[in-house]
Amino acid sequence: MSGLDALTREELIETVLRQQQEIDELRAEVDMLRSQLCGKTGGSGAAPFIKPNRKERRRQEKEARKKRSQSFVRRRDIPTEEVRHAVEVCPDCKRKLSGGWEHARRQIIEIPDTPIKIIDHVLIARRCGVCGKVHIPKLGAADGVIGKMRLGVRLMSLIATLSVSSRMPYRTIGRLLESVYGVHISCGQIAEVLHRVADCAEGEVESILRDIRGSPYANADETGWREDGINGYLWSLSTPAARFLYFAKSRASWVVERLLGYCFGGALVCDFYAAYNWYSGPIQRCWVHFLRDLKKLVEAHPGDGSVLEWVEQVVGIYKVAKKVAKRPFPEEVRVRLRQELETRIYAVAEPYLGKKDAPQRVLAERIDRHLGELFTFVQYPGCPSGNNAAERAIRPAVIARKISGGTRSDRGSQTRTKLMSVFGTWQLQGKDIFHTCIDMIVASASQPAVSQCVSSTHQV
Repeated sequence: MSGLDALTREELIETVLRQQQEIDELRAEVDMLRSQLCGKTGGSGAAPFIKPNRKERRRQEKEARKKRSQSFVRRRDIPTEEVRHAVEVCPDCKRKLSGGWEHARRQIIEIPDTPIKIIDHVLIARRCGVCGKVHIPKLGAADGVIGKMRLGVRLMSLIATLSVSSRMPYRTIGRLLESVYGVHISCGQIAEVLHRVADCAEGEVESILRDIRGSPYANADETGWREDGINGYLWSLSTPAARFLYFAKSRASWVVERLLGYCFGGALVCDFYAAYNWYSGPIQRCWVHFLRDLKKLVEAHPGDGSVLEWVEQVVGIYKVAKKVAKRPFPEEVRVRLRQELETRIYAVAEPYLGKKDAPQRVLAERIDRHLGELFTFVQYPGCPSGNNAAERAIRPAVIARKISGGTRSDRGSQTRTKLMSVFGTWQLQGKDIFHTCIDMIVASASQPAVSQCVSSTHQV
């Protein structure tokens, strides 16, 4: 408008006339285009329907799609046998066919129908013609002979894998072996095989427990277990690469104290059970359990806004701690941040300490009681804030307990815990359980002297 104010009356009239002329020209162009459109659509003013070219669109999408570094189609395995199929006679004119070319291939994976292999080892005695002594060969693990066992190493490993890793009952294992391989093995013989494999695992169990004691942190947990119908407890110690299980009739703190020993100096990750209070080193209490209790508190008081606000404050401090733990701070900074977080969460819990009518009192007192054990993961890099690793380590044992109901004797409990320890550790390490068990049995049979360090822990 500032430009129009400077124009004279004649210039304004000339501008208006020019704009009016442009408007008339645009209207004439619009009318012409409208008449052409009506002629193409049969008199209607709607736009003509254009059928979408789906093939062209798919081609454009395929070209725009990011190229994959490798194909995800199922790869063909190397065939061990090839069977060719061809039509010998024409079904129409009955003429004999010959020649031809390869049209397609189809792979089928099948297990061989092979009976069990029964080997008779015949020992030939020979007398030396010089000294007159008689020499008889000795059978060992290299020959597939383990002690006085009638079963071979591979069959022993298969039975142990089915029983521990697949959690199959003895009768089911016996029926499977009889239907697939045609061999009958009784439940008592299967139990004896497991005892023998557990004896071979002594060295492995000792190594697992030694690795856990030397780890920078370890997860601990316990669950119920029954031995001969009597309630007991299955203790679990685990790291990202090892699992150790132990059965005891007691749930007292001395069990886990003797299992970890006085040489363990890492961070102990556990729940809020008082059996772990004996440890004087760094302890990280499980935030997963604590968050679950906070959720139950909100559900128990749905209409109380102060409870919801208090829970949100506690959860907010925990989220801040999780972010801080992921940052590569130096050690002195981590110690200072841990102290600040402990101060913040104590300030949130302090108003409800000792107030019997406050719904937050129980969890606030838990914060006060375990204040120095809530943010250990902030100071120690790699230490988890929850005890999910111990829960996952002990979960297979819980499933096995639901299937079998427990064990029947002290020897059965020792066998079960040893095998669950080594098989669980191999699974964490990504090893082939069946072939690793074979190697363990052969290696143990080749070494007559076995350390008794772990055996002493089972006499706790």
